[in-house]
Amino acid sequence: MTTEMLRDIDAVIFDMDGTLVDSMWIWVSVDEEYLEKYQLTEPENFHEDMEGMSYLEVARYYHRVFPTLSMTVEEIMDEWHEMAHDKYMHEVPLKKGVREFIEAMRAEGKKIGIATSNSRELVDDALKALEISDLFDTVKTSGEAGAGKPAPDVYLLAAEALHTEPSRCLVFEDVPAGIMAGKNAGMKVCAVEDEFSAKLGEKKRMLADYYIQDYDDIKREAYEVL
Repeated sequence: MTTEMLRDIDAVIFDMDGTLVDSMWIWVSVDEEYLEKYQLTEPENFHEDMEGMSYLEVARYYHRVFPTLSMTVEEIMDEWHEMAHDKYMHEVPLKKGVREFIEAMRAEGKKIGIATSNSRELVDDALKALEISDLFDTVKTSGEAGAGKPAPDVYLLAAEALHTEPSRCLVFEDVPAGIMAGKNAGMKVCAVEDEFSAKLGEKKRMLADYYIQDYDDIKREAYEVL
């Protein structure tokens, strides 16, 4: 696949939620159910404040902003996992055209990775359910990297595992904090359209190098060069 976006690129690294799979709605649902269950009031800028945080960082955030919550950080994470797991196993589809794009990149010899803020267990189980685990050369989480996005740590960790210089990596991301993480790592970044972040389209375009509505845009060379 010859296109400007892929010139001088040896590795492609995907965020997961909202980028590789259509799953951002799960976490909105989990938040709503969790707040209702424990009669918690959503603070101002709730989802904006959590953008890019690792799974552990979000649990710590909950622990801090909801002082009436008597659970430990670990108990919070365990309950979220139970709430989200079935949805990941049965209700999460791949983003349009992404499987075909990954297969084309692998056929060209490019390395493929994931760099996500989600928990490792949920990621591994979701990839198995979608039967795509074997498409990826590495999977890294912000928890493993020790910092959430927009810190570059998880992308640098993925690039290291792929034995690829950051400048020769192309990142796909759906939210501003993730785009910033890729740029902070010294990588090219393509922003991906997603319903959850639709209102942030202008900000995403300001931060990214490219923008796609779906992965078929790359094959058609219909993506935006920013």
